Amino acid sequence: MAVLVINSLNRNTLNIAKSEKRQVIRLSRYEDTLFEQGHISNHILKNRYIVGPMTRVSSDEDGTPNERVHQYYKRFAAGGFSAVITEGIYPDTAYSQGYEYQAGLATERHKEAWKPIVADVQTHGAKMIAQLMHAGAQSQGNYYKDQSVGPSPFQPPSDKVSVYGGQGAFPVSEELSKEGIEEVKRGFVQSAIFAKDAGFDGVELHGANGYLLDQFLSETINVRQDEYGGSVENRLRLLLELIREVRAAVGENMILGIRISQLKATNPDFRWSGGEEDARIIFTALGQSNVDYIHLSDDDATTPGFGKETMTMTEAARRFSNVPIITCGSLADPEKASTLIENNVADFIAIARQALANPDTPLRVQQGLPLSEFNKEGIMLPKAYIKDFELEQEIIEGKEGLSQQDR
Repeated sequence: MAVLVINSLNRNTLNIAKSEKRQVIRLSRYEDTLFEQGHISNHILKNRYIVGPMTRVSSDEDGTPNERVHQYYKRFAAGGFSAVITEGIYPDTAYSQGYEYQAGLATERHKEAWKPIVADVQTHGAKMIAQLMHAGAQSQGNYYKDQSVGPSPFQPPSDKVSVYGGQGAFPVSEELSKEGIEEVKRGFVQSAIFAKDAGFDGVELHGANGYLLDQFLSETINVRQDEYGGSVENRLRLLLELIREVRAAVGENMILGIRISQLKATNPDFRWSGGEEDARIIFTALGQSNVDYIHLSDDDATTPGFGKETMTMTEAARRFSNVPIITCGSLADPEKASTLIENNVADFIAIARQALANPDTPLRVQQGLPLSEFNKEGIMLPKAYIKDFELEQEIIEGKEGLSQQDR
């Protein structure tokens, strides 16, 4: 069934064969997959597309999100995404900040600045989830402290990331004491409370990409000799304690998720030494914890995660846990993404770079419209801050299939 959408002002002169702006809109072939409602806990998401977290280093120097950040997130909600996961937000005014001009949720000022952003996103029918991130040894810019901390003394193997304002080698982190670990947990808990007060629908604990919680999981970084080091179960301890304490603080109705990866920002080739067995232990424990979803981050969500002819990370999370799965990694192609939903490998698809190029990706896919390619040079260079042209991108109109320019 086809629905021809035309502008009534041009009804008598429309040339369908030559028009570049008018589209023949068909009922999407993905209505039963990408555009079916989904559930996370007791929250209904209008489709399966979620904006993945992306570091944009565009807040004020003290971490306060500003109007530029506000407009940036608003675009994704207007573009049809069912949920928006923020960039990694630092949760305390001690050692958690990872980048200069990174957004924070560690003070009353931060909390108040997030309120109108969250409300605006929700006005467009999207959920908003705050990703809480402690950079640990991967910190390359902190407004509050000069020193970095980690589970053990550690120097990330690559240089600081230039697009996020860093240069040169990372310093060696200091080992967290037991009291330091408690301070880390208190920061996450207070930040989650701030998120609830600011109106966020949920929080996501960043346990991926080489940041602090992931550092505790990694046997080559975490060489502690106490209950937080050694076995996989011990290295999971901080994360599981944090899940319990955050859940107790925010209650059962707020979404609580966890992001997990093997790869790290400073070591993209890193893999768990125990392979699928490590995955079984980790995902089983997370599935039995009080999280509402697991969010996987990988270069490609459809490639083997543990060597040739092995499961993908997403398949492992599905097999060993019993919670909704969000997956992220080279899923800009809607056919590829739809297959994961259709085959019950994942419940939701997180889009990151493709969302920067197309903040209205869901509307475009649903209406059969072309997607622009991600322009790394234009968007991420010389630094990853939000560019003016991004905020000026047109968002197509969902109800009638017309772009704002058409109207």
